Amino acid sequence: MQASTVDLAADTARAAAARRTMAWAAGGLAAAATVAGGWLAPPDQLQGDAQRLMYLHVPAAWVAYAAFAVVLAASGAYLMGGDLRWDRFARAAAELGVVLTAAAIATGSLWGHLVWGTWWAWDPRLVSTALLLLAYGGYLAVRRTLVERTGARDGGDHRVAKPAAVVGVACSLLIPVVHFSVVWWRSLHQQATMLAPHRPPMDPRMATALLLAVAAATLAGSSVLLHRVVRLERRLGAEPSPAAERIPMDVG
Repeated sequence: MQASTVDLAADTARAAAARRTMAWAAGGLAAAATVAGGWLAPPDQLQGDAQRLMYLHVPAAWVAYAAFAVVLAASGAYLMGGDLRWDRFARAAAELGVVLTAAAIATGSLWGHLVWGTWWAWDPRLVSTALLLLAYGGYLAVRRTLVERTGARDGGDHRVAKPAAVVGVACSLLIPVVHFSVVWWRSLHQQATMLAPHRPPMDPRMATALLLAVAAATLAGSSVLLHRVVRLERRLGAEPSPAAERIPMDVG
């Protein structure tokens, strides 16, 4: 028993160190992306320096998609196995995705103001992204409502986890609609930069800056997600999730 406790403490310490390493790596990539996007990459021929908002807007949207994909995967895993650890991952990922979707809308609105001359347009991409934000905001609201009605602990009770998982799976149906809205309907928004059927041409320096920014955002988002799951489990007094406490050791 004592040896097991010591091993768990050692695993926890190594996992914490790995998460710190991940955060430092994200910071380094973010610094490189700032230099590449702010100075090395040229301004767009039509949009000028306003195009540099892409290095914030696209990574925010990309990691939001990834976070919502985690909600889908974790919700499905919970529904199949009933392990509450997956419910905590779904909650943490939804929180991250909502914040980043709001950031994507904010940066996109500023970009639109500079390029289109308006803060908002009833464009398929803008409208569908707003609906996505409302859907996952609703997911978090459902969790909160269930906690208040049942007195359950969010992240530690099946009375919250099961209905939340169903909502989490249903919300994921909006993700492909948002991403391919610029392909399926007439849109002011430029074509998708990543995961597009026909990828638009891009200056190699712009592409490098964008890839650095996406890599930085992905690492930072992963670090925040794991940190949030650990915080939830400590607050609940739950056994640490292997995915949050042990897998990051391989990353570091």
